[in-house]
Amino acid sequence: MAVKIRLKRMGKIRTPVYRVVVMDSRTKRDGRAIEEIGKYDPNQEPSFVDIDMERADYWVDNGAQPTEAVAALLRLYKEGTLKVAEPKKSKKEIYEAALAAAGSSSDDSAATTPRKKAAKKAEEPTAEEPTAEAADETPAADAPAADTDSGAAAAESTDADADKA
Repeated sequence: MAVKIRLKRMGKIRTPVYRVVVMDSRTKRDGRAIEEIGKYDPNQEPSFVDIDMERADYWVDNGAQPTEAVAALLRLYKEGTLKVAEPKKSKKEIYEAALAAAGSSSDDSAATTPRKKAAKKAEEPTAEEPTAEAADETPAADAPAADTDSGAAAAESTDADADKA
C-alpha cells in the first residue's frame, strides 16, 4: 500500500481550509484518512499552519511520501521561517485604547447616564430654597447705604430672630 501525506480540502466554496492527512494514495482527495496530523488555512494573513511534526516524522520514517505542497509546508515549519500572526488584543485593551484616543479615562464616573441621588436630595437643601440664615443676610448686604431705615429694620428682625432662638 502506497501511503501519502497530502492535503484534504475542506471549507466553503472559494474559501478552502485544508487538513494535513496521511492517506492511501488510491483514495479520493477528500476521502477517509488514516490520520490527521495538521491544519493549513491559506485565507488568513499570514497563513495558518499547524502540523504535529512528531507524527509527520514518524510517517516519513515509515515510508509515507509527502506531496509537493505538504513538503513545502513541512520545510517552512521545520526551518521556523513561518510567519506568525501577532496575538489578538483583548476587548478590554481595545476599549481602553479607544478611551485614551477620545481623551477620556476609564473611571466609573465617566458613565453616560447620571446616577440617582434621591437620598442626597432629602438631606441637602437645594439652591432654590435658601436657608433662614441666608435669607436674613441677603437683604441687609444688598441694601444701599443711603437707605438706613430698611437696614435698621433688617437688623432688628435679625435681633428678634436671635432672641427667639
